[in-house]
Amino acid sequence: MKEPHAPVLMNEVLEVFRDKKIRSFFDGTLGAGGHAEAILTAHPEIEIYIGCDRDPDALALAKERLKEWKEKLLLVHGNHSDLRKWMQEAKTECIDGYLVDAGVSSMQLDRPEKGFSFQGEGPLDMRMNPEGKLTAAEIVNRWKEEDLVNILREYGEEPRARAVARAILAARRNKKLETTRDLVEAIRPVARGKKHLHFATLTFQAIRIAVNDELGELQRGIEEGIESLCSGGRISVISFHRLEDRIPKNCFRDEEIKKRKPLGRLTILTKKPLGPSDDEVRKNPRSRSAKLRAAEKS
Repeated sequence: MKEPHAPVLMNEVLEVFRDKKIRSFFDGTLGAGGHAEAILTAHPEIEIYIGCDRDPDALALAKERLKEWKEKLLLVHGNHSDLRKWMQEAKTECIDGYLVDAGVSSMQLDRPEKGFSFQGEGPLDMRMNPEGKLTAAEIVNRWKEEDLVNILREYGEEPRARAVARAILAARRNKKLETTRDLVEAIRPVARGKKHLHFATLTFQAIRIAVNDELGELQRGIEEGIESLCSGGRISVISFHRLEDRIPKNCFRDEEIKKRKPLGRLTILTKKPLGPSDDEVRKNPRSRSAKLRAAEKS
């Protein structure tokens, strides 16, 4: 696997936890370990760092990158929404720091065999976890028109969802759609996307989110994270589009509102989400849409 891109919003993530003493940390989307390496370096007091990822290839990269801290690491293959399970394995009752970097990683986009990208050609897979049962091929070749329309509208915000769904159905009547190029060519006549976006972007986003239940996983993961924080612990979430960003925004807001009642638990640390610097965008254009939200548990 090629060397992955630098993790986004590194300085902003470090700033969230800069003045906190951290004993236990949960990294729900470990990737190649870029954020982990920086956090472990900045916080030598960490006793246990739980690194979770659905992609076993990412875990293998992170294990090598983080070998200096192997005595502090618990690397787990699975969903970050299963946080309680991983905490039990780590024998920790609460966590002082929580980080999730939502969405698809550069490593996955850059590997044609994963089928995430409309650039080049690969199988219609899109599974973050290769053990998952649902694939992109299953969706485009077997789902009904209304089901396709629903995910294109809800997960892709595709303005021509009905036309795109019908184009997929028409194409699959002639032959099974097996590759990313098959899907691109099927929707080419009708898909428009949005300003500055390739016409296939929203369709691929919608199908990928459906394959991996990304929004449901993010919602459950954040709820588990809030429940599992120690008093004074901090939670941070990086998102890349509006559908992802509204989940931490709403979760944090709802918990902060409870502060007016006896059960209040969160103080929002980022009244507006933090974005990348101009310098970071120049170095890594994929960071341009990244947003960071953070909150602290009382």
